[in-house]
Amino acid sequence: MKACKEIKPVSAAIVFFSSALLAFGLYNVHSLSGVTEGGILGLTLLLEHWFDLSPSVSGMALNLICYGFGWKLLGGKFILLSIIAAVGFSASYGVFECFDPLFPQLAEMPLLAAVIGAVFVGVSIGISVRAGGAPTGDDALAMSLSSVMHVDIQWIYLASDLTVLVLSLSYIPLHRIMYSLLTVILSGQIIGLIQKVNLKYDAEE
Repeated sequence: MKACKEIKPVSAAIVFFSSALLAFGLYNVHSLSGVTEGGILGLTLLLEHWFDLSPSVSGMALNLICYGFGWKLLGGKFILLSIIAAVGFSASYGVFECFDPLFPQLAEMPLLAAVIGAVFVGVSIGISVRAGGAPTGDDALAMSLSSVMHVDIQWIYLASDLTVLVLSLSYIPLHRIMYSLLTVILSGQIIGLIQKVNLKYDAEE
């Protein structure tokens, strides 16, 4: 219960709504364009393709497993914020699925989709991690490894993302994977930049 008392309402709101933004981008850009992501996000899209399993379901299950492994290392406060983030992602994705994608033309513009998708992923995850939570399990893993190995978080993301992209070759053509590689590199760099920016919010913690 101590962890619950340490969580500020503004932190909970930030991780929830930034995760909703992530779900918006994944549904309206990545799942439509064939430009995938790495990590847990990429795995949810892979499972959706092969098993018709909604990311709102697979994302929650995979995230909870990862958070369980990271509980001792990351602390109760982080895990609780991450669960809020995971709920924000899954609930929002479930809502977005009830509507047609807003940008169907992106299906024919993979380069633009790669850049826009990277911005959605990089900004939403970057803000959530900065607020103290992780909307996906691989974010928790990246934060843990970055702390233990003293390696910038964007390089941890890149390694895990490349692994998922290789698996995604099972259903995505190679030329589309190249666009996916672009989006994971850009999103990882955006996340890293957000972690280095001095924010007023940090001073208030």
